[in-house]
Amino acid sequence: MVATRFSVALHILILIARDTADEATSARMALSIGTNPVVVRRIAGHLARAGLIVVQRGPGGASLARPAEQITLRDVWRAIHPERDRLIKVHPRTNRQDPVGKRMPELLRARFDAAEAAMLDDLQRSTVAGLVAELQLEAQPA
Repeated sequence: MVATRFSVALHILILIARDTADEATSARMALSIGTNPVVVRRIAGHLARAGLIVVQRGPGGASLARPAEQITLRDVWRAIHPERDRLIKVHPRTNRQDPVGKRMPELLRARFDAAEAAMLDDLQRSTVAGLVAELQLEAQPA
């Protein structure tokens, strides 16, 4: 199962993109996300280490490290799930003496890697700015 850290990270980035730096506090974001400020700070730490946000300690809040148009969803995925983390894992202890068990890891790894590459390619085409724009369009009265 894939954890919700990715969606929480996107929620954080959208709030930071929309709010002023002094409004983008972990307490304010936690209220919107429906979680604890500690969770927000932990995920914000991943985003900061990846160079996506700048966090001011204390009451300062956070801001984007680069324009929202330059932050892709792939960037966010990689901030939360480093390159070494695979989305779909392969059972590592198949029976190497069995003709099927011997080939399953490489057979499945190739398919799973292709699926993850397709997902990352799709995420590369979307930006935080695009998500913010979609939110603003939906918020406008018809």
